[in-house]
Amino acid sequence: MTIEAMVEQRRESVAQVHRVGYANRAMIRKKRCKRTKKCASTVPMALQDLFVSCRQIFKGPDTVPLPEDIKRLCNILDNMKPEDVGLSSELQFFKTKAAVKGTPRVTYTTIYQCNDFSMCIFFLPANAVIPLHNHPGMTVFSKLLLGKMHIKAYDWADPPRADGPDTPIQLRLAKLEADSVLTAPCNTSVLYPTTGGNIHQFTAITPCAVLDVLGPPYSKEGDRDCSYYKDFPYTAFSNGEMELKKEEGSCYAWLEETEVPENSKMDGIEYLGPQVDESRC
Repeated sequence: MTIEAMVEQRRESVAQVHRVGYANRAMIRKKRCKRTKKCASTVPMALQDLFVSCRQIFKGPDTVPLPEDIKRLCNILDNMKPEDVGLSSELQFFKTKAAVKGTPRVTYTTIYQCNDFSMCIFFLPANAVIPLHNHPGMTVFSKLLLGKMHIKAYDWADPPRADGPDTPIQLRLAKLEADSVLTAPCNTSVLYPTTGGNIHQFTAITPCAVLDVLGPPYSKEGDRDCSYYKDFPYTAFSNGEMELKKEEGSCYAWLEETEVPENSKMDGIEYLGPQVDESRC
């Protein structure tokens, strides 16, 4: 199932925009300023630098940015502040400490998207989860702008493989790459097509805003559809190829691909922060 089908697209009212935290100032600026040269000076330098660098660095499917380009994007993102995308820690959304009743829904907004890359922001209420999912053939930069978040990330273990006689065939062994808590401001996390924690999960401890840069974006036609997983402890199943020591086993888990989880559904809203200037590239 394509990512577009999983996300419940809907144009939200001004009330919902306030719920995730955009201010009147951003909305007024967008009405008056429709990506014209006259408004170029309103684009924060960091956001414009990020946009221009992405255009120069991402070369489309089946390519991974060079190490120096990875460093270039990380340097920009590491220094970005919430204000660069029209957010502030003083907004009500980020002051809310109590969890929303029921299953908190994640909201997202797209700053810019093309065939080579996308720039988007995810808003997670406290206790909201973006469940364990992969990024096939993609390089992803995640910058926590506001809040406190737990991240768990895996890469496929190769070897060993999950094809032992006592191991269910639908399970595959994965190595734990991250199981930690991030608090903004912090450095940018980077994952690659096969390394760096390509399969990850976000859990918001407090209300969070995460700026994601994906190159290239998800695409069903481009064989970059999103898959979801459930993880099981390594000790839950045996493996015919090798038995890990107890301390080593804690670094591995069995992953099973699942149907689209209910808590993966998101609400899409219009981006109301500073607009990138496509003429300045």
